[in-house]
This record gives sequence, C-alpha cells and structure tokens, in this order.
Amino acid sequence: MATPRIFISSTFFDLRHVREDLERFIKDLGHEPVRNETGVIPYEKDGPPESSAYREIELCDIIVSIIGGRYGSESQNNSGYSISQTELKTALDRGIQVFIFIEKSVHSEYNTYLINKDNKETKYNFVDNVKVYEFIENLYKLPKNNPIATFETSADITKYLKYQLAGLFQRFLQEQKRASELKVLEEMKSVADTLAQLVDFLTNERSNSDESIKSILLTNHPAFRRFAKIPKTPYRVYFSNERELTLWLNA
Repeated sequence: MATPRIFISSTFFDLRHVREDLERFIKDLGHEPVRNETGVIPYEKDGPPESSAYREIELCDIIVSIIGGRYGSESQNNSGYSISQTELKTALDRGIQVFIFIEKSVHSEYNTYLINKDNKETKYNFVDNVKVYEFIENLYKLPKNNPIATFETSADITKYLKYQLAGLFQRFLQEQKRASELKVLEEMKSVADTLAQLVDFLTNERSNSDESIKSILLTNHPAFRRFAKIPKTPYRVYFSNERELTLWLNA
C-alpha cells in the first residue's frame, strides 16, 4: 500500500537527535521517513551524493526542513547555498508541500540580523555563518508554500506536524466530497442539455422527428460517459457501430 513519503532535511551533527525523533514520529503515523543517513536514498556513481538526494526529494510528498545555527556543507550543485538549503529549494521549485522549522534562539537573533544586515562586521551568537540568516530572509519573502514555525525541542516539531498533517487529511476528504458533488452536477447538466435539445427540436417541428429524437438521445446516453470514465479518456466518447467502437478501443 502506498504511504506518504516525508523527507527530513537539516544539517546533520547539530540536529541529529531531532532527525531521529522525527523519523520515529513519522513511522508511528504509518508514513515513510526519508533521510540521508539511513541508506534509503540510492546514490548514483555519475555525480555527487547530494544530487541523488535532490532527485529523491522529487519523489517525496512532503519535506520537513529544520534550520538551526549551522550552515552545513556547501552545495556543489548550487553555489552560495548549503546542501540542506538546496534540499529545501528543490522542494519549493517542484511545488512540494514543505514545513519549515527554525530553532527559537536562531529565530530570535534573526531580528538583530535584519537591523544590522548592512554592517558586514556584525557578529552573531547563534549561527556560524550569516548565510543562514540570509536564507531565512529569502524564505520569508516567498509568496506561498513557506509555513515557518519555531522550536526548542523535537516535541515542538512533532506537535505542530501532528496538527498540520491531520488538517491536510481533512482537506483531502473535503475535496473528495466536493469532487463527488461536481460529478453529480455534471451529469445533471448533461441531462439538462439533452432536454434542451429535445425542446428546441419539438418547438421547431423539424422533419423526420423520430430519427432526430433517437439521435439526440443516443449521443447523450450515459453509457458513453461510462465508456470515457473507465479508461480515463479526457474527451467525449461517441460511436454508432461496432467498427467505430473497435477503432476507439484500439486508440
């Protein structure tokens, strides 16, 4: 059975325990956690390991990005960004759902950075590279898909994610319900269109009425909608004899 795949992105050494706690939390939910150090990412021989991680992100449904005080290793693929920053950028570029968590002490000092960012001599206590704050600033400027929360412990992250994932599931159920309602409306519209054609025809008293009525009823028969639905044909299906049916099935 397919399960949601959730990629855990962060620097490793300073946030190792948070990553482990998140992995347990995701497994307890019945989802599949994906993180570099567990060996679940297949690494290819034709490029740096980080490239394989970026490709794996494209196969995930959600990325949880955890930002602490360490910048991490510089990316070979994306100059000026660390590997963990590039992981998040990859997800954002692909339109993958992201959840971003910033360590509370780092987030508090971020306001100091905003005041002093033009002063290159400013030293910061909670990050080892000012690029961490520059990246956070860019995240806040994004127009969408940038939910940001702060944390002190991994429990803060799991509590937040529990509510968010439950909300996503509830929204999915609501959208399924609306899809069913839209389907009924589409069928009702089809019937109404058929009746409108019949009314127009009878009003104008056209010749050979029996054959024309039969033609209108046949072309709007619900069987054709069923034929289109089963193979997910994205256009209207109609045939009037076995040969045309065979040609359509072959196509």
